[in-house]
Amino acid sequence: MTFQYTDDPTKRYHSWNYALRQQFGGKIFKVPVDGGFDCPNRDGTVAHGGCTFCSVSGSGDMIVAPSDPLPQQFYKEIDMMHQKWPHVDQYIVYFQNFTNTHAPVEVIRERFEQVVNLPGVVGLSVGTRPDCLPPEVVDYLAELNQRLYLWVELGPQTTYESTSDKINRAHDYPTYVDAVARLRKHNINVCTHLINGLPGESLEMMRENVRRTILDSDIQGIKLHLLHLMRNTKMLRDYAEGHLQLMSKDDYVSVICDQLELIPQEIIIHRLTGDAPWDSLIGPMWSLKKWEVLNAIDQELLRRDSYQGKFALRGAFTHAANSSAV
Repeated sequence: MTFQYTDDPTKRYHSWNYALRQQFGGKIFKVPVDGGFDCPNRDGTVAHGGCTFCSVSGSGDMIVAPSDPLPQQFYKEIDMMHQKWPHVDQYIVYFQNFTNTHAPVEVIRERFEQVVNLPGVVGLSVGTRPDCLPPEVVDYLAELNQRLYLWVELGPQTTYESTSDKINRAHDYPTYVDAVARLRKHNINVCTHLINGLPGESLEMMRENVRRTILDSDIQGIKLHLLHLMRNTKMLRDYAEGHLQLMSKDDYVSVICDQLELIPQEIIIHRLTGDAPWDSLIGPMWSLKKWEVLNAIDQELLRRDSYQGKFALRGAFTHAANSSAV
């Protein structure tokens, strides 16, 4: 079998590293920074308390110096990365944690502009929510898209309203579908985040999350995460009350391969598992050995004689009738 989007015979999916090498001709650092934003389901705009799985850092636990001014954060991050890869000189700045368009557009512009013109910055990735993209913010993102390599990362995390309510997302699935459509009018790249292992979701529901996302939204990238149960999160109550079953490694590897088989080959796989600080993680503890998980995914695809897009749900995107997610 020959897979089109790889130069590594062990990889049978369209990896983020491969895509960046094709785009820029070499290795790129994706540099996470904390933009100092909040979330509308934390600050009372639409809800309080935030997503039940989210840490106090807003899923930015690995950022080196989150309280520093943005340029200093950037330089501290790349200094650390250069210890391993000293010759890399191109960077994508990643506004990672919380909701990085939850502010007036003037505030967003002031913060983004602090980093987009720093030496070596060739791209920007903006993590946000679909309910925080008013027209004036989309217009600014469209402007940035003309200036540099841009991704907007949206985290519905699930397509099921029942799950979304449990985790306190406080926006619905049609809002996500609409946000993608409005971004794509400006040809902005969209990466969707989905979490496997959310409370009450079966393996079939996890596969269905991918199916719906692919059919309903014109995305260019996807991140598939494992649910990490973290200390000091509201989800600990679900776990204590027996409403959350942590995934086994075998189930996770299997469902990831099932999901990859559904995803068209041109869609870039930004991530197949996540990182969690070991001292904050309750479980699954096997997830700390990230490379073992990624190798197991490669091996399972090989065992199946399978690859990304083997059972792809669509070719070129055509919007499917959006059935109500329940």
